Amino acid sequence: MPRRPEGPPPPPVVARVRVRFAKRGRLRFLSHRDVARTFERALRRADVPMAYSAGFSPHPRISWLGAAPTGAASEAEYVELALADHRQPRALGEVLDAALPAGLDVVACAPATATPLAELVDASHWWIRLPGVAPTALAAAVEALLARDLVEVERVTKDGHRRFDARQAVVLMVCRAENDTCAILDTVVRHTTPAVRPDDMLTALCVVAGLRPSVPPEPLRLGQGRLLADGTVADPLMPDRDDAERLVGRIDA
Repeated sequence: MPRRPEGPPPPPVVARVRVRFAKRGRLRFLSHRDVARTFERALRRADVPMAYSAGFSPHPRISWLGAAPTGAASEAEYVELALADHRQPRALGEVLDAALPAGLDVVACAPATATPLAELVDASHWWIRLPGVAPTALAAAVEALLARDLVEVERVTKDGHRRFDARQAVVLMVCRAENDTCAILDTVVRHTTPAVRPDDMLTALCVVAGLRPSVPPEPLRLGQGRLLADGTVADPLMPDRDDAERLVGRIDA
């Protein structure tokens, strides 16, 4: 006879809530695995009625979407929670935010819709601060990249070196200036396979124009969602605007 877990089966899923959260300050250096573990601990401390998987090692039913790379800050990370009991999104967001460390901050909560979260996200909006780079130098590099149809970059993966086209993912790329010695790369990129990350975009600028920042860049994801006709991205919680409960996030300077 096959082994079966002892005890009754876990309670069924009765509701799903989507959470938008920010990764700020020093916590931008957390890996996705560290973020996931921190969330699971916070959910237990906040006494959120999570639904659990069946089997010998039950785990909370949490679905993650498009995690920002380690070292990148973000104002638009998303997770979907399966609940074993109904909770108001605002109340859930408040207790979860209080249980999370400063720097992992709940921004919004909304009931899940019938459309899977992954189908509501196909692009990201990045704001990459480049200390030590003159805006004129970045503007020239951006112009050179946008003039190309193909810009291949190379990334080291667990399976070895991989080359891919970074240009195809770029929807919008603009140079902005913080001051004479600090440029900002404002860009919208499609979610492709493999994903084009901020470091890939900077590698592409190096390929076409030799741009090499002397100071580590500071990438910030401002948003991710469905790509709109004007090149912006729509918050995937926006379809739930009437039900969403917006929270004031804590900013970790």
